[in-house]
Amino acid sequence: MNCGSSTLKAAIVDPASGARRRSALVEDARSPADAIDRLLGEWGDDLDDVVAVGHRVVHGGMVFCGPVAVDDAVVVALDGLVDLAPLQMPPALAALRAVRRRLPDLPHVAVFDTAFHRTLPEVAHRYAVPQEWSDLGVRRYGFHGLSHRYVSGRAAELLGRPLEELRLVSLHLGNGCSGTAVLDGSSIDTTMGLTPLEGLVMGTRSGDIDPGALAFVGRRLGLGLDEVVLALNERSGLLGLSGSSHDCRLLREQAGQGSRTAQLALDVFSYRAAKAVGALAVALGGLDVLVLTGGIGEHDADLRSALLSRLGLFGLEEDEEANARHGSGTAGRISRPGHPVALVVPTDEELVIARDAVEVVVG
Repeated sequence: MNCGSSTLKAAIVDPASGARRRSALVEDARSPADAIDRLLGEWGDDLDDVVAVGHRVVHGGMVFCGPVAVDDAVVVALDGLVDLAPLQMPPALAALRAVRRRLPDLPHVAVFDTAFHRTLPEVAHRYAVPQEWSDLGVRRYGFHGLSHRYVSGRAAELLGRPLEELRLVSLHLGNGCSGTAVLDGSSIDTTMGLTPLEGLVMGTRSGDIDPGALAFVGRRLGLGLDEVVLALNERSGLLGLSGSSHDCRLLREQAGQGSRTAQLALDVFSYRAAKAVGALAVALGGLDVLVLTGGIGEHDADLRSALLSRLGLFGLEEDEEANARHGSGTAGRISRPGHPVALVVPTDEELVIARDAVEVVVG
């Protein structure tokens, strides 16, 4: 079960081969519980030999450093982390509760997006804030860990090289976006922070912004802090820049019809992503591989082209034919032959969830 801020993905997965017996994607999943009731009802007998249910949970805070078997105490602890990811945690916990009700005899395992980033060194995860804030757990946690973990390993397989030898930057670009620097197979820096609001421009999230803007806007518009943060989560990003949509496909259409704001949104998106690649390459001490994944990273060849055009200083140059050929479902090189290399690698968070769940239950 992979419940995000705007979608619900579910699959019955063979953790050894990655084969799907069943899979489903519910977009605009406003009621995860209703969607799950419908899906599980349709899947019927296909559930008979399921051995465990894995649930993607966005935030583990300082409490959960890896996959964990779910019981009532774990659910209570997860409720206490909702404020750290207010868009993502409520639907994920609603989905977890609904599946536990429907499948009470199966073991359930929570798998955390933050866990992959627990290897961040202190220089990367510390904020320059008062110590009492740090003592409360105010630090950079990072997200999309399941995706970054999968695509970095898959990229190494495609290149036929050990992951431990690669200085790799992974960009997960979708409704939520983040970049991660992977060195020796471990995350050493990432763009998201305490919450999934920090970092890159996203569908409806602002990404990086001067914290002073929160007080300024609150005073000028008479808004409370919660209202300002809500606007940064739900009315900003591509939506805020364009004034029309958070969907790159629609923005591309509008830009082609002459919309200045749609084109601006796309340009800011690719510019900020390119800047992040540069910063993450500094953390790595260089760049061997750039990996693009996620809904936008896998589907939008024009966005990939715009991104690579900003990264020529690294020696990256678009291979137009390869970029047009590779995308969702087709992994491969999109830069011209040479060093470094840019790849599209379709992500598979569900396979990571399934394997972690079986590892916890079976060992």
